[in-house]
Amino acid sequence: MTYPWWQGAAVYQIYPRSFADASGDGVGDLRGITAHLDHVASLGVDAIWISPFYTSPMADFGYDVANYCDVDPVFGTLADFDALVARAHELGLRVIIDQVWSHTSDRHAWFVQSRSHRDGDKADWYVWADAKPDGSPPNNWQSVFGGPAWTWDARRQQYYLHTFLKEQPQLNVRNAGVQEALLAVGRFWLERGVDGFRLDAINHAMGAADLRDNPPAAPSNRPRTRSFDFQQKVHSQDQPDMLPFVERIRALTDEYDARFSVAEIGGEESDWVRKDYTRPGRLETAYGFDFLYADHLTPALVRAALSGWPGAPGEGWPSWAFENHDAPRAVSRWALPEHRDAFARAKMLLLAGLRGNIFLYQGEELGLTQVAVPFEKLRDPEAIANWPLTLSRDGARTPMPWTADGPGHGFTAGEPWLPFGADHADMAVDVQEADAGSLLHWTRRVLAMRRMEPALRWGTLRFLDAPADVVAFVREYEGERLLCVVNLSAEAREVPIVWGEMVLAYGVEGSAFAGYGALIARAG
Repeated sequence: MTYPWWQGAAVYQIYPRSFADASGDGVGDLRGITAHLDHVASLGVDAIWISPFYTSPMADFGYDVANYCDVDPVFGTLADFDALVARAHELGLRVIIDQVWSHTSDRHAWFVQSRSHRDGDKADWYVWADAKPDGSPPNNWQSVFGGPAWTWDARRQQYYLHTFLKEQPQLNVRNAGVQEALLAVGRFWLERGVDGFRLDAINHAMGAADLRDNPPAAPSNRPRTRSFDFQQKVHSQDQPDMLPFVERIRALTDEYDARFSVAEIGGEESDWVRKDYTRPGRLETAYGFDFLYADHLTPALVRAALSGWPGAPGEGWPSWAFENHDAPRAVSRWALPEHRDAFARAKMLLLAGLRGNIFLYQGEELGLTQVAVPFEKLRDPEAIANWPLTLSRDGARTPMPWTADGPGHGFTAGEPWLPFGADHADMAVDVQEADAGSLLHWTRRVLAMRRMEPALRWGTLRFLDAPADVVAFVREYEGERLLCVVNLSAEAREVPIVWGEMVLAYGVEGSAFAGYGALIARAG
């Protein structure tokens, strides 16, 4: 069979503020990205996903968009973006960009018009509702960042909905005019040569039309740091009414050759939502949170996540990530400091073995750790609001260390917008380039293997029985069978599984797996 380029692809996420700064102002930019695309291409990934770079007041660092069709001056210009796309395509990299279509900035011209009066042409472009008789919000929905999801607006004498910050008013995506405007935004970027979209928080884009209260969440032993955690979000997100618009998004991208979209679907029970969004005629794949906030990486977690996507007829295609800009670095969540190098190698091999698309976050190829950003240097509004009870997103957004020397470590000539980790200079790109045994070189070998082996890109996945703390499965495609075995413990394990030719291994000798030992081999 001939598969589309994106199926089984490895995608590298770039967070523009923290990747590379060409202007010297301490904030990463588009020219910085372009200058370092050779590094990304050398990893062996198929595409890059660039987080928002649009005009924004930066209340949520770009996820509050004030103009969908322009570049914020801090990141550069449209010409810089065009040059980035051209260079990426020269290097064989596809370009995926974030589209934030569930909300805008409160400074977007649409919202400025909408809040000014109730009878203008943008009056119903956002979710507005009257207060209850006692003046309280229309319902009990809570913001992801804590507190009620409603803010009173004196101009309209109504409340407006915001699933995230109050500076991020919720679009009324039920409105036909809003849908047309968003599709026009998508077309604008497709015409500029992008290869697809990552649709941010897309399952939040439509709540229940009657604004019913959410029921309380069941009792839980998990800590609840936000009011958002006390509810089941059955009416504020995941509405089936959204699916016809999802089909319109797919119809738009199908007008262009070889385009691809991935939905970000959050929520504690998002598996069925991801399946709904990726049925035939809808989006190509969905990106879940199975691993991103997990306290531990265990065989049971891997089984639970992958078993939900066996490849049944009519089933969509999954995508997996262990790290991103919203989640703490995996090496800090899942391994003790003394085991992080071995663990990072096992984690990379496991990710490459999974059935579906895989996403790597910038710096993951270096083994970057979570940075304990002091309160006075925090920039993330969610972390500031809930400090010190949440692991700051800032700790995963610190700048890329390109060189070991110098205060800016090759990221900037100025003062970086967030501090570097104390251990990040030793993990810098130039240090790891000079060490043939580094994690960076290991990552290249792993991704080259995935690209070369059809069974890893497109094959079925079948789990095998294995000792405690060990995950083992077989990937099979057109008679070729590959065995993946990963010890997810720091302790050595004996794994009595027979295999043939070794393809790639770390910490394995015969049936003895060192702590975080891992292999991919021809099945015996």
